[in-house]
Amino acid sequence: MKKMRYGMIVFWTLLLSFMFIPSVEADSGQLYEVGADAVNVRIAPNHNAEIIGQIGSGDQLVVFQEQYGWVQTYYDGEKAWVASQFLLDHKEKSAAKDTSYSTVTITANNVRLRNGPGTDNDIIGHTFEGNTYEVIETAGRWHKLLLDNGSAAWVASWLTDHPQQQQSSSGEETSGTTVVPLDGYNIVLDPGHGGRDPGASGISHEQEKNFTLTVAKVVAQKLRNAGATVILTRSDDTYVSLEERVNISQAYRTDAFISLHYNAFPITTINGTSAHYYQMGKEYKLAQNIQSALDKHTELNSRGVKQDAYHVLRENEDVSVLVELGYITSPYDLPVIQTENHQSNVADAIVEGVQNYFHN
Repeated sequence: MKKMRYGMIVFWTLLLSFMFIPSVEADSGQLYEVGADAVNVRIAPNHNAEIIGQIGSGDQLVVFQEQYGWVQTYYDGEKAWVASQFLLDHKEKSAAKDTSYSTVTITANNVRLRNGPGTDNDIIGHTFEGNTYEVIETAGRWHKLLLDNGSAAWVASWLTDHPQQQQSSSGEETSGTTVVPLDGYNIVLDPGHGGRDPGASGISHEQEKNFTLTVAKVVAQKLRNAGATVILTRSDDTYVSLEERVNISQAYRTDAFISLHYNAFPITTINGTSAHYYQMGKEYKLAQNIQSALDKHTELNSRGVKQDAYHVLRENEDVSVLVELGYITSPYDLPVIQTENHQSNVADAIVEGVQNYFHN
């Protein structure tokens, strides 16, 4: 009996001491993987709380509860908290790594087909968004496709629904648009509102918070396809204060903070998109590049670039912009905003705007 009691004490001591280690699962919690470097572990769910350690990309931890954008785990046997925007669900992460696919679908328009895996190879044709092909071979960041006429051609994998991990430093081109890699850049996407804050109300009482989260996920994926590291200030219908959104940006080495919103106005004829900045210089340049790309990729009216003192811009030390992606009170804008095609076009525009900002 004493031996059994001693064994149980040892068991629970080890469990508490190593609740946070790579590749540990627990029946009472959910396993997550860290998706960023140097993530702080704190004693309380607040960016001002004491830091008790750090975890890095690829580390795994067991989560026992979530609270206002934070998750509770254990670190060195003590209860600890980590900001949830730095974490990936382990099951989703594992699924994302599965490359046992036989076909790919093109995710951009006018994608160049080449006779070899690389931008130094000759262009032999073009393909378009939505087209699906059998994959014959994959080399680095390139897929060799079996075309409808029986011939074969190579396409950049980051322009398909199965991008490979390492992108060519020279980038790949679509007709009229250069796809510039964003490897090494950290982008914080801020879906406006959430939880008890619904934001603006649309014609039929649609809630802005739902639109911003939906489009943010599309934008995030396309930025990641371009090589960027992307952090969301919220990934579900959770309330996050304005102060916390700024804290999230400043807690990380953020190269650009982009807050996504939809507008509203009592006069229903008012419509269109706009990009907002607080300071001249880098923020103005980023807003200008994003708005120019929105004008190019979307069919909504352009309301231009505006200087404003929104909290997430005024109080943020990082380069930051706020983008209004249309009016949900407009009978013209709303049906367009709700389409998947428009959301994809918005994502293309933001990616292009960010690329132009960093590389021009």
